[in-house]
Amino acid sequence: MVQVHPAVPFFARLSNTLLVLQFTCPRKGLGGNLSDRQAQPLLEKIMSNSNPQGPPIAQRPKGFRDTPPERVLARRQMIDKIRRVYELYGFAPWETAAVEYLESLGKYLPDTDIPEGGIFAFRDEDNNWLALRYDLTAPLSRIFSERMDRLPYPFRRYQVGPVWRNEKPGPGRFREFYQFDIDTVGSESMAADAEICCVLADALEALDIPTGNYVIRVNNRKTLNGVLEVIGVPPDEQTSLEVLRAIDKLDRLGIDGVRQLLGKGRIDESGDFKEGAHLRLDQVQHIIDLLSIKEDRRSKVCDRIEAIVRGSEVGERGVAELRDMDGCLTAVGYAENKVIFDPTVVRGLAYYTGPVFEAALTFEITDETGQRREFGAVAGGGRYDDLVERFIGKRVPATGASIGVDRLAAALEQLGKLSPANTSAPVVVTVMDREHLLDYERMTFDLRRAGIAAEMYLGEGGLNKQLKYADLRRSIVAVIAGSREFEAGVVSLKDLRLGQKLSKAITQREDWIKDQPAQLTVPRDHLAHAVQEILDRYSDKQDT
Repeated sequence: MVQVHPAVPFFARLSNTLLVLQFTCPRKGLGGNLSDRQAQPLLEKIMSNSNPQGPPIAQRPKGFRDTPPERVLARRQMIDKIRRVYELYGFAPWETAAVEYLESLGKYLPDTDIPEGGIFAFRDEDNNWLALRYDLTAPLSRIFSERMDRLPYPFRRYQVGPVWRNEKPGPGRFREFYQFDIDTVGSESMAADAEICCVLADALEALDIPTGNYVIRVNNRKTLNGVLEVIGVPPDEQTSLEVLRAIDKLDRLGIDGVRQLLGKGRIDESGDFKEGAHLRLDQVQHIIDLLSIKEDRRSKVCDRIEAIVRGSEVGERGVAELRDMDGCLTAVGYAENKVIFDPTVVRGLAYYTGPVFEAALTFEITDETGQRREFGAVAGGGRYDDLVERFIGKRVPATGASIGVDRLAAALEQLGKLSPANTSAPVVVTVMDREHLLDYERMTFDLRRAGIAAEMYLGEGGLNKQLKYADLRRSIVAVIAGSREFEAGVVSLKDLRLGQKLSKAITQREDWIKDQPAQLTVPRDHLAHAVQEILDRYSDKQDT
């Protein structure tokens, strides 16, 4: 029998074996058990992409992307700059598996009340539920729990990689995306949290985002819990989450929208009614007072929050933690122009227990509605002292942050600081005379041995087709040699970048043919040196 999870199943056939992949979706369901005979028609239909009479349709699944080489390389360069900052702070790379046991991931996705919500999951051969990781923090808690006796304590690591969420895709919202995490496990000190803020600031500046174009915003979950305690809101998880989710929508809905969600509820743009937290008016106002705090000094923000949470032990402890962070940040020179305290910062994940922070870019963009707005958050994180406890039964303090790689790349593109990468664009050695094929091969390898990316053209066609190919490869140099060049012991080098530029300025074809300003001839023995000289002309325009 093929077992089907009560959530939506997706069937596939692999190597003549019935393999069932169940992608969970809490709102739509198909339950029951299907025999192999019953499942077979569904398998065949899906494997033929609903087109059993013809070949499968080449199409990308919704919510996923294909990435061309220039963007892959640009992203890699961005990641390398961030990696250098992380390693400067002493963090070491660790990689976790893409697939985890479902119970290891836990119930921590935002805006969901069941563990499977938003997760891609399937059963293994032992009937255990497995799932693609939805972030890099939950897997971190698992590997630490497995290896804690063999790891340095505190444990400091970074990781970059894709994560997957089975959520409704939309503009700028995908089901697969990259995160770049940094974490310290095993330290109670607020210096660890302050250090995460410093790392985020340094990473952004390493990407040429100057002070003034970004800000690291910090709050503390304990102060939020303290306000709830002061106004008498029950400390049960559901009520607290409703309040936190309402506050988390402040940027999008404004203070009036949050006020409605803290009360009876609000009607959204589609006309649907969103149920609120049903707090009393005086309770709502107390929270609004907290969210309205605006001060130019971190110490003054702490004073204002302290007045609001006075009488709550957990709230006062949260203020004390913020003051400790302020002391650390001030001591190492990270003033309010880089790191601020902002009571509106919540962060969506339920596992945060103390300081929470986000890195926001403050320059303005025009959104899809034509409105001018701040670009917004590109990274976030916080303290999660209870996450490891699920595995080992005792509390282990931890703090960390995650950079949204794709969102940060989009921001750099808006700023004109992320251009298509050229570093791997190869020199193309054209093939003009098949009798000299081995000579072209030798030239290609001579360039490679000199540390220059190069390829010999392996297709069919004359020089024009080969140069068009080089243009498509974004090549800077093409090597050209025919029988006459081989007899003379020389090669011609075509500066494709210069040629494209000059072709727009030269109007007389005769002048172009006569002067060949973008082409030069050099001795064969000087090939690698001459090619490198051309490449060096553009080195200041590439991110090498």
